[in-house]
Amino acid sequence: MEAPGFWDDTDRSNSKMKELKNLKDTVAECNGLFDQKEDILTLIELGYEENDDSMVAEIRGELDDFVSKFEELRIGTLLSGEYDKNNAILKLNAGAGGTESCDWCGMLYRMYTRWAERKGFDLEVLDYLDGDEAGIKSVTFQVNGVNAYGYLKSEKGVHRLVRISPFNAQGKRQTSFVSLDVMPDIEEDLDVEIDEKDLRIDTYRSSGAGGQHINKTSSAIRITHIPTGTVVQCQNERSQFQNKDKAMQMLKAKLFLLKQEANVEKLSDIRGEVKDIGWGNQIRSYVLQPYKLVKDLRTEVETGNADGVLDGALDPFINGYLKWINTKDAVQA
Repeated sequence: MEAPGFWDDTDRSNSKMKELKNLKDTVAECNGLFDQKEDILTLIELGYEENDDSMVAEIRGELDDFVSKFEELRIGTLLSGEYDKNNAILKLNAGAGGTESCDWCGMLYRMYTRWAERKGFDLEVLDYLDGDEAGIKSVTFQVNGVNAYGYLKSEKGVHRLVRISPFNAQGKRQTSFVSLDVMPDIEEDLDVEIDEKDLRIDTYRSSGAGGQHINKTSSAIRITHIPTGTVVQCQNERSQFQNKDKAMQMLKAKLFLLKQEANVEKLSDIRGEVKDIGWGNQIRSYVLQPYKLVKDLRTEVETGNADGVLDGALDPFINGYLKWINTKDAVQA
């Protein structure tokens, strides 16, 4: 920080200061856990000395809290990807099923909003399209916070809902699908060559339930990269120029990821899964009737507390994925 010229580049210095704060916070958490461990050992010794059974509940509570904090800190060590620390850009798309899928898309958007609130992360709507009768057809939003992408990359794929339809008078059980694409918000200039001839740029009027978040003028931008079929949209900024800049940033990040993933299987993971929304492609199943169960089909993590999950309690699934993917990578290595 005292090096000559350190503060001349505002973006770089701010980034370094944020990184320093994160490291200090991690050290403080480690010290806090060490102190808590010593306190627990003292409580155990005191309980033995006084032969006081009433202290068991207090010690159990402290132990549970310690294990929870330790596990959260340990999971943080698994976030070692190049862009894990970045903000995340998410896009939800309703699949086949009309109103049912649009309603499910709205439920998932609320789920991620609640998760972000729990983490203390900010959320910014970039593009929003209402469903014809209810819910959301598609929504693109950015989650801003340290390691947002590292956590949320686990959510990429197709999410399946099974429930009794609230839109069907006969009360039939309905299955709905929504796809989620996740990419890091990469602000630096990426080494990605884009030929203007490969782009189709459309403008349209901003719309949707974004309300005060969205400027309802013809400033919204949709950019299609014709060779890959990649589509990005932005309608959040005040001007068409700003929306185009943000959309191009998103497109470059997406194409950069495609470029990084050289083999066909990983290319399919980045683009193919998101395009094919239906049976056999889901990563997680949410059953609300006739019983309640949320199960991740990759990691086998599951819970009967479906209401809690839909209210943002996603950490067990995110942590399970990070353990699973790191174990998988270690075996392959």
